[in-house]
Amino acid sequence: MQRQAQVRVWKSEALPPDWFKRQNADAKAAQAVEKSVKAIISQVQKDGDNALVEFTLKFDKAKLTQQTLKVTDEEVKEAYAKTSQQQVAALRFMQEKVSIFQKQQLNQTETKTISEGIAVQTVLRPIESVGCYVPGGQAAYPSTLIMTAVPAKVAGVPRIVVCSPCDTSGRVNPLVLVASDVCGVDEVYKVGGAQAVAALAYGTETIAPVRKIFGPGSKYVTAAKIQVQKDVAIDMPAGPSEVLVLADEDADARLIAFDMVSQAEHGGDSVAGLVTTSEKVAMQVQLELRVSSAQRGEKIAESLEKYGFIIVCRSLEEAKRLVNLFAPEHLEVMTAKPNETAEGLTAGLILLGGFSPVALSDYASGTDHVLPTAGFAQAYSGLSVFDFMRRVSIVESTKAGLEKVKDSIKVMAEAENLPNHYKAIEARFEK
Repeated sequence: MQRQAQVRVWKSEALPPDWFKRQNADAKAAQAVEKSVKAIISQVQKDGDNALVEFTLKFDKAKLTQQTLKVTDEEVKEAYAKTSQQQVAALRFMQEKVSIFQKQQLNQTETKTISEGIAVQTVLRPIESVGCYVPGGQAAYPSTLIMTAVPAKVAGVPRIVVCSPCDTSGRVNPLVLVASDVCGVDEVYKVGGAQAVAALAYGTETIAPVRKIFGPGSKYVTAAKIQVQKDVAIDMPAGPSEVLVLADEDADARLIAFDMVSQAEHGGDSVAGLVTTSEKVAMQVQLELRVSSAQRGEKIAESLEKYGFIIVCRSLEEAKRLVNLFAPEHLEVMTAKPNETAEGLTAGLILLGGFSPVALSDYASGTDHVLPTAGFAQAYSGLSVFDFMRRVSIVESTKAGLEKVKDSIKVMAEAENLPNHYKAIEARFEK
């Protein structure tokens, strides 16, 4: 059985001014989420492990104790027994691809310049500890664990912690646990939602706090990350997933529909859109958006009908302006000349041509799929090894080098009424 997903279709000239805003971003709903998250964070800070146990029972319907919050080595062994050899091989393949890509980036970074007796070097140092949030509930995401833990490992982070929701029996998904072992994660906890973010930020009796929190999640997880960032660093606001396809008359409507459906299956709040210069392609995609009653069909239909959209533009330039306004998490460019079209476009990740679907970057390209959503691609980049490191500048000057610049230092110190700055320089030349 199949049903037709009724996706909104607009002509660009009739486009509502707030078309790119999520429906769930209205002030009243956002305030309710923020209030709920604030209460959860406060309770975790106050009650520690007891709060985690209480929230796990309330939200995940699982009975845990303080002693069972942490995943044991035995549970990891059991996870391997529940995972096929093909699945383990796929996880190892993905881990290797991401590791190679991140190492290549890392090898191109450290610099040192020497000019007239002054040497300046930039070196990278790993963050002491990081927390990786791996979503669960509607689906298991071992790939997200790989995308967060592997860059941390390549960066040399000494302590990598994972939090992921458990099922009603109190077990974390076997694939997530196997992925944690493949990636060399140090600790895994059966905690999800805003309470997991609070535990990573402030610590409990069982979970020691971390220096920075990574990973995508629900609107509650994202709100929690935003609230705790006054006390602990976060990677980016990475909420419900998005794909935007930019297409011309040469694009294959059937493939576009498949890609929109594949993104919508993440959940009912995912966003899948098409911006095209061809009314014919728009209508064909609308017809192709048929959703099976099985295989997460209800969530797909909910996502497409609530957040899906198709926009027909009068020109490619107009279409590109709309893309940059939306600044999607994933952007697929399906035009006659995708490389040329992609110039100047803003997105978390850009995929070129008909053979580069989002699923490729999710599992096999080596690029990281933890990306900014909700328009934050205008200011944030996708996750990389550098997010797990700190840049440190090291400066060393000879006496001659310092002497060459001391007059300039004197002028600036006097201009800013900081005379002792120059005295510290001058003292080095007194006999």
